Amino acid sequence: MKVCIVGLGYIGLPTAIIFAQSGFEVIGVDINPAVIQTLKEGRVPIEEPGLQTVYDEVRNKGTWKVSQTPEAADAFIIAVPTPFKKGETKECDLSYVKAALRSLLPYIQEGNLIIVESTIAPRSMEDEIKPVLENEGYVIGSTLFLAHCPERVLPGRILSELINNNRIIGGITPSCTERACQMYQTFVNGEIIKTDAKTAEMAKVMENTFRDVNIALANELSKICHELSINVYDVIRIANKHPRVNIHQPGPGVGGHCLAVDPYFIVSKSPQTAKLIGLSREINSTMPDYVTNIILHLMKEIEGSVITIFGLTYKGNIDDIRESPALSIYKKLMALETYEIRVYDPHVSMPFVEKDINKAVVNSDLIVVLTDHNEFIRLSGVKFSDMNHARVFDTKGIVEWVDETVELINFGNLFELIKREGELQDGA
Repeated sequence: MKVCIVGLGYIGLPTAIIFAQSGFEVIGVDINPAVIQTLKEGRVPIEEPGLQTVYDEVRNKGTWKVSQTPEAADAFIIAVPTPFKKGETKECDLSYVKAALRSLLPYIQEGNLIIVESTIAPRSMEDEIKPVLENEGYVIGSTLFLAHCPERVLPGRILSELINNNRIIGGITPSCTERACQMYQTFVNGEIIKTDAKTAEMAKVMENTFRDVNIALANELSKICHELSINVYDVIRIANKHPRVNIHQPGPGVGGHCLAVDPYFIVSKSPQTAKLIGLSREINSTMPDYVTNIILHLMKEIEGSVITIFGLTYKGNIDDIRESPALSIYKKLMALETYEIRVYDPHVSMPFVEKDINKAVVNSDLIVVLTDHNEFIRLSGVKFSDMNHARVFDTKGIVEWVDETVELINFGNLFELIKREGELQDGA
């Protein structure tokens, strides 16, 4: 069976490789010529454990091909970005999905299966995608099969979770669901969950919305604890000893292509009802301003001039900076033109990112940990003696060890340094 996968990013590429490993003939398509050239040279363009090894395997099998244009296949999978539209409503932007679908139209034949893996707003398949194919004369569920099969993986564990996680299969019709199930059950060890497209769409965005709301609760709790001079980490640790409580950890904000985006898809569809979801998004989106204000206060207190940011990605141990609160904080600090801002991130290769950790801290007045990379759990390799002021502000609550001469600041003890809540109002 031949499958054509459009979009070779953080989800599309691992998905394509897994299908090729499972015996499918795969044509991987991406409009970015640099991505195609990198893959043709035998290198994967994203950081993901084990992906390069499996890619080498499928290239040697001869069942793999990459191109900037699609070709005829038995099944087509769309795995392209779905950001939210800029503006007040923040609706799901389906332009990339629709462009990918239009690019496939010349190659689609009767009996083919079309799958959208991209995360989309509820009812997108029925209201936006299905009509495009029906206008071409296809009868969905009879002459053409259409389903939404959203990814449910965690960066850093994508290969394992593609195989072992449960998989939602949401067809436009029951026959569409069955056709898609036949494909995914070739490699999925987890449960195949059969449903309709709109339920699959809502389930996917609610999985990420649940986490966003929980993180918002933790972030709001952190601010309340600061006002009341209470260590928020102690509160969370003790509360979570209850068997039915699981408060998440506060942080500098929420990022990535899912948690910082998907809740808006629900709010835009039901703005008068999705009050809690919208408020949670608002709370989390203000955290970069809140953290920036803390940084400014800490710098003003010591009359410092150099800030060193540790971590630019939206989560630990990956190279993905999409919607990253760390990147947002960096940009806010740079825009002030008040301090020298340095960045160190061992997972990110960008011109302004320092590659040497100790060059990044020479004469620095404050290290700000914004990402939970494993490299930052124990900062034993940092020459704190080279800093003007040996201070670390850990916004992720992960640092377990620093030199005994270093002042370690986090959301738990912040109230001991900054007494007045008015100094930390949102809006740097």
